[in-house]
Amino acid sequence: MTESLNILVVEDDESLRDAILLTLEAAGHQARGAAGGPEALMAMERNRFNMVVSDLRMAPMDGLQLLTEIRSRHPTLPVMLMTAFGEVDKAVAAMRGGACDFMLKPFEPRALLDQIARYATPPHADGVIAADSRTREVLLMASRVARTDATVLLTGESGTGKEVFARYIHDQSARARGPFVPINCAAIPDTLLEATLFGYERGAYTGAQAAQAGKFEQANGGTLLLDEISEMPLSLQAKLLRVLQEREVERVGGKKPIPLDIRVLATSNRDMTVEVKAGRFREDLYYRLNVFPLAIPSLRERPEDILPLAKHFLSVRGGAGRAARLSPAAEAKLAGHDWPGNVRELENVIQRSLILASGDVIEADSVPLSGQVQSQDSPRSIPQMDVHPKETLAPANMRDLEKQHILETLAKVGGSRKKAVELLGISERTLRYKLAQYREDGDLGVD
Repeated sequence: MTESLNILVVEDDESLRDAILLTLEAAGHQARGAAGGPEALMAMERNRFNMVVSDLRMAPMDGLQLLTEIRSRHPTLPVMLMTAFGEVDKAVAAMRGGACDFMLKPFEPRALLDQIARYATPPHADGVIAADSRTREVLLMASRVARTDATVLLTGESGTGKEVFARYIHDQSARARGPFVPINCAAIPDTLLEATLFGYERGAYTGAQAAQAGKFEQANGGTLLLDEISEMPLSLQAKLLRVLQEREVERVGGKKPIPLDIRVLATSNRDMTVEVKAGRFREDLYYRLNVFPLAIPSLRERPEDILPLAKHFLSVRGGAGRAARLSPAAEAKLAGHDWPGNVRELENVIQRSLILASGDVIEADSVPLSGQVQSQDSPRSIPQMDVHPKETLAPANMRDLEKQHILETLAKVGGSRKKAVELLGISERTLRYKLAQYREDGDLGVD
């Protein structure tokens, strides 16, 4: 089941403290009380809290002093102060000092619960960074919908981490012990997508020498993620709609329906309403998937996540025995970048920075942005491949050969994708996917 929020209540009035604790526990939260600041700080050393609710007037440590201590030790932990009417000026000072809000005593239980829902850090999950208030807001919504079996459609720009949020929903749900099965609808050729999703029986087509369960069956008891659902061909969308409606699947070449017990999540980096109006996506399937829409903000819209994410990638990518850190100038450079490639671009930049840095401190000149890798001998960067290249770089592997061939073909036909797919012998969907990959990797200089 979804874990409840863990709230620390700091109040020296025992009767009021008990009343607040009862209110929170009745709402399904875990709540712990502390009679003062020192006791609260000790509790935070031993436990992980999603929010602190503290009185302003206490002795020997008042609420402002406690707030300062919390900000230095737990900078992203939300702190809300309770105050009497005559202390509003101190409450305003607390807001300037980093408090998320303040409440005037006395207040209704519902008002307190509303503030908890608004500001509390979502339930913790490894690898999920939520330092920015917008990210915390999205994660709180994700944790709420995780308690249900509702279908969720996650939308947002490429590279924002939609799959990370989808996995978070699975991990916070009652299906957390079941399988989490992702499938990228854009990465599988149209001819194979149906068999991959629904499975097939022996002899269903040439080469099907044994029966194979599809992704729907593999996700039974858990969660199926349909990544980039907008790339699914129309011919397959009708079959998907039937599976979602009937909650049963029939393998390719099979005659027996197989019942399903799954939760379905889907993602898209497109505006789905535009896709529906353009006739590229079925309206009935869209409404079936869009039971609970969840928009993932771009990285530039949640700037307070940039440095915590960078430090997370440093620890993950740094490897054993290397405690790399960013210099203040490098941090400023990262914080000032627009991040068109979002979190994926940031992870790539950190990985390149670790390679370029000569020591454990990563300086600003070792942080290559916009896909440019700085040479140690020259201030100039390696030129980016453009969609109309005048010069080409020598390919280092088969992927580079393929990329060079595709870009040269596009240049030859003046950038026309329709003509390019005819010469390349691939579908327009495949070409669109390839170009998106090159763009995310920083290999294209165009949108």
